[in-house]
Amino acid sequence: MAYSESILEAAIGMATINSLLEVDPDSCIELNAAEVILEKGEGKKVAIVGHFPFLPRIREKADALWVIEKNPREGDFDETEGDRLIPQADVVAITGTSLTNHTLEHLLELCEPSAYIAMLGDTVPLSPVLFAYGVHALSGTRVVDLDLALRCASQGANFRQIKGTRKLTMTKA
Repeated sequence: MAYSESILEAAIGMATINSLLEVDPDSCIELNAAEVILEKGEGKKVAIVGHFPFLPRIREKADALWVIEKNPREGDFDETEGDRLIPQADVVAITGTSLTNHTLEHLLELCEPSAYIAMLGDTVPLSPVLFAYGVHALSGTRVVDLDLALRCASQGANFRQIKGTRKLTMTKA
């Protein structure tokens, strides 16, 4: 299902893959993607594929920030601008949704070899396999208390309201 043209089916496929991944807890640190991007992007040109709540913090520290979005908000760039902007970036942060909408391969091709590349979001698989494709950091979410997470989900919580999870980052050694 991860290869499906249906975004919903692809998301279910990625969720299944993520739930089956054996993640080595010693290879991850409890760190939100925003902190990684802030550290790596200070004074640099940053392209972020996807609109995230921490963007104002990045904008304060980065020399330039380009937010590339399928559904752009005010100040964002349309996805068609990605081909022009991403090659100029020193730091590129790519939403995990690029796996479900099948754009990751193209986005990675646009990155300069010297760029620092991070993937972020709840659909990002915490798998070192992605390091072989030029990614330097993977920031995602792991369920650490299944009963609590299921209880929150069954009560109608949206993803940000679900408890029993940890934001983790895995970096290339």
